[in-house]
Amino acid sequence: MPRSRRSPSHRGRATAGDRQLYSSGTAWEPKVGYSRAVRVGRQVFISGTTATRPDGSIARGEDAYAQTVRTLDNIETALRALGSRRESIVRLRLFVTSIDDFDAIARALGERFRPIRPACTLVEVSRLVDPALRVEIEADAIDPASKSRR
Repeated sequence: MPRSRRSPSHRGRATAGDRQLYSSGTAWEPKVGYSRAVRVGRQVFISGTTATRPDGSIARGEDAYAQTVRTLDNIETALRALGSRRESIVRLRLFVTSIDDFDAIARALGERFRPIRPACTLVEVSRLVDPALRVEIEADAIDPASKSRR
């Protein structure tokens, strides 16, 4: 998959054919060869996203609630960069390292998605790419047909 034409350490958008790509600037994107988010038409696909700070560091020592909130902030940043918004999310996939964190994660999700109610899956996994991470979230959004993009 093509990457942003910008430097891997720089956040931004790029266009590859009918795709708009968004890079958040994490070290994983150029290493693995993926985009944080891809827009094709009205659809936006957000890659597995974690509690990464704007400087690229991982939020260590934060509880599952705080990591979920930071992760959702990162997802919303990617959506906005591609002219979309949280209300357009139709599906979430959550990967958590401990199902015991369910209440904290559910509280953060409910604060943002209670009125939207996208389809959602939450599964426990043995680990994520960094042991400090407790949650990873993927999201799919479909913007209304009449919505104009930036």
